Amino acid sequence: MSNDYANELIVTIVKRGWSEPVLEAARGAGAEGATILLGRGTGIHEGKTLFGLAIEPEKEVILTVVAAERTDTVLDAIIAAGELDQPGMGIVFVIPIRRVAGRVHMFRKNEVGE
Repeated sequence: MSNDYANELIVTIVKRGWSEPVLEAARGAGAEGATILLGRGTGIHEGKTLFGLAIEPEKEVILTVVAAERTDTVLDAIIAAGELDQPGMGIVFVIPIRRVAGRVHMFRKNEVGE
C-alpha cells in the first residue's frame, strides 16, 4: 500500500442503463476504469406504483478511483453524461481515499518509463 499518490473515489448512482454513457464520459475525461454495481433506490422519486404494485427501481452504482488532480474534470464529465443536474436522475459525490492498494499499474508506469 502507498500514500504516494492522492486518490479520490467518485461514487455515481444512476438509473439502470445509464452507467455506460457515464463510464464513457469518465474515461474520456481521464478516468482509467470503474466498477459497476447494481442497487435499488429508495429516494423520494422511487415510491411509484404500477397497477397498485410497488416498482422496485433498479440503480447502477459506478465506483471510479481517480488521481485527485483529475477529479474535477472527471466529475464534470459524469454530471454532463448522466444529466445529474436534472431532478431524479441520480447523484454523484466524491470521497477522499487515504490509502489504496491494487492500483499497481499506476505505480509501475513510472518504473517502466511509460
